[in-house]
Amino acid sequence: MTMKQTIFLRGKQQQQAAINAILATPLDKDKPVTIRITDYKRNLDQNAKFHAMLADIARQVQWCGKWLKPEQWKVLLISGHAVATKQEADVFPGLEGEYVNIRESSAQMSVKRMASLIEYTTAWAIGHGVRFTDRRYE
Repeated sequence: MTMKQTIFLRGKQQQQAAINAILATPLDKDKPVTIRITDYKRNLDQNAKFHAMLADIARQVQWCGKWLKPEQWKVLLISGHAVATKQEADVFPGLEGEYVNIRESSAQMSVKRMASLIEYTTAWAIGHGVRFTDRRYE
């Protein structure tokens, strides 16, 4: 039987639920259970905001003389943000001789890290004359 449970620790009640779940889990030395405590990942509002920003940038800014798709801007902005925040930016030769930036995943970013990426994107975009069309995100 496969069991998966996620508990968001916001208070004592959730903390006790996590403790109870651990205590109720059968122990088996041959089939151990993994318990992982992680920061909360970026939320849907942050995701929507970032993708709206990418769409605006893609409509208004050329890079190296070309119009890029939002997905391409995402790669550039996550890479730039990594460098600006002193994270690693790894570029490797690809399988066919191309160069590939192995970057962090925005889906795996914490709320705090995603907020930093949005702040970086906002500053970069405004510095390049982008006018955001979705006023909820200003």
